[in-house]
Amino acid sequence: MSISTDQMELREEAIRAHYPAATALLDGFDHAPRVAQARTPARAEERSPGIPTARRFRSTTPGLVTRRTTRPDGVHLRERIEAADDGDTLVSPVQATVAQAIRRALAIALAMGEGYGARTPLGDLKRANLAGELPAARRGEFAELLTAEALVVAHVFGNALAYLLSPHLGAASVEVGEVEEFLTDNAQLALHGALWDLDQKLEQFAGDDAQLIATTAGFAEQLMAKAAARAQGAGHLGPFTGAAWHVEADDLTLRGFTPAAKARSTKLTMTFKKPNEVVGNHIAKYQAMKLAKMLMAYDFERRLNPFAELGGFIFTFMGDGKPGTGKTTLIQMMAGLIDEYCRNAGYPFRYQNFGIDNIDSYQGKSGQNAKAFVQNVLDPGVIGFGTIDDIDQIAGKRGDRQSSAGQQEVTAVFMEAFSGANTVVRGNCTFGMFSNYPENVDDALRQRAGARFLVDGPQTREDYIDILALLLGKRHDIPLGAHDLYAAQEIKRAVAASFAAHGRPQEAGLAQVWERVGAQVGPLDTIAKLGTYLKGIQEADERFTGRAIKNITDAVKVRAMDFELPDEWMENPDLFLFRDYDTKCAMIEELRQPITVEMVVQEINRYADSEFRYADKSDEVAIDGMVREMGRMDAAKKRYLEGKG
Repeated sequence: MSISTDQMELREEAIRAHYPAATALLDGFDHAPRVAQARTPARAEERSPGIPTARRFRSTTPGLVTRRTTRPDGVHLRERIEAADDGDTLVSPVQATVAQAIRRALAIALAMGEGYGARTPLGDLKRANLAGELPAARRGEFAELLTAEALVVAHVFGNALAYLLSPHLGAASVEVGEVEEFLTDNAQLALHGALWDLDQKLEQFAGDDAQLIATTAGFAEQLMAKAAARAQGAGHLGPFTGAAWHVEADDLTLRGFTPAAKARSTKLTMTFKKPNEVVGNHIAKYQAMKLAKMLMAYDFERRLNPFAELGGFIFTFMGDGKPGTGKTTLIQMMAGLIDEYCRNAGYPFRYQNFGIDNIDSYQGKSGQNAKAFVQNVLDPGVIGFGTIDDIDQIAGKRGDRQSSAGQQEVTAVFMEAFSGANTVVRGNCTFGMFSNYPENVDDALRQRAGARFLVDGPQTREDYIDILALLLGKRHDIPLGAHDLYAAQEIKRAVAASFAAHGRPQEAGLAQVWERVGAQVGPLDTIAKLGTYLKGIQEADERFTGRAIKNITDAVKVRAMDFELPDEWMENPDLFLFRDYDTKCAMIEELRQPITVEMVVQEINRYADSEFRYADKSDEVAIDGMVREMGRMDAAKKRYLEGKG
């Protein structure tokens, strides 16, 4: 495997040199907890019946009274791991795997700490300190460097451990809580505190092999999160964060305080649909087919998609329509296409859906579930497709008293992930939000959907004949009659007609703006006139902000990329998928089309129509609710007065 230019290799001999030290940590060491409290304190045996044990010594020397005088207890992780299943006296394969992963992760962390010391003044300062020659003026710098090294070693240990265990994870999950014994005085103490905390968690949660591996993996995730949070305010971390470190034997790449995920596909059990099995929904089907091929242009070496750089990539989209119009079928079609393309190219594909079962009554858990969902799909080592079905039930409106705390947490996570300050669009994944009632979705979250897929189902007489014939199947003798089966589903002709229909607004409120602006400036054939139209829309709906303009221009760029990558490029990966990044960009540039006024007008109307449709429905729902509430108040008042009389 080739290593990109921003990567440095962490040599295998440097890692294996730390195996003895890592094994010694597994075998046992003494540690007196300084921050955390032992969950299961050992009971001291009485020396003799009736004679109690001595009380804990409390120093009366000033300055020592606040020091912890807890007896250091031995941490024997290997014994703890092997005791996970009390019913068997032999070490199980899972226990051996966990022990090996911990030793390997410790050795990688220690090697990284050694490399950090060599790239900073820390190595020289350590030698001077051992010799008693450390200058007083550099003691502060020495302490800061030791803290930085401790953060690096702790995070790398958690990162490597989570990575090594990820292929062995099962369905079991354990809420281990945060890492409490997190120490940053130096790297050795940081590892002692982390391993002591892991030992406590294993004793508390690891009752069998499944819980053993889930508990260890959960601890690794929490350790990474704690180290990354502490690193935000620490200095001297540039030598670690400024480069990527590659471990060839494990195919592990360490990029600062970013978690490294194993590039694993998710096993899909859904029923895939072919494009010809999706009747109607012409624009949505066409864009979903294009997006599936766009994802395949992602370059795993550069970690970037040419479409994300050139414009036209759909990172988030909203699919809305009435119940039964085909949103689930559209998901099945798109997931099936990506799965087929990825299997043909040998790429890992990860599909995940965030559903209502991910909303938890435990405070903070819903947000954690949403964040894990986003991170799994964003993993730059896979092609990702994440869906949020019935998002109006999952993500609550801010300020809505009927929304639970969990729904509010999910809304906050999705808003930050889809268009937040830290959002990076690499082009390896896309998120689809689907709803029958998009007017119930928070306005700001809905506007983070860069594209709109109107899922309106079959519309014409031909559509209804096609869907009836499709769903009836072939086990009947009913004649088809005078009809060209599926001719109306010919995608290019249907899409052209659908786009042309947006040459004028379709919602009444937007049509009024169109007529008024047209009377003022005439045909919309310049940027100035188009801007006047946009201002008129904003005056009619104050929610039409700068983000809406960005979504429209992104959609226009998608139209400029209004070509479908040839099927041969997907069937034979050598023609396109396995080319280098610059060649892919050049091949896509040749297919790009010029942006026209008609494209811009159609995309403005498409987006604004959807916003007016959402706003009108939202207002009507709110008004109906208020009217019902006023009626209840009047009835209650009348009944109350009758009871008094």
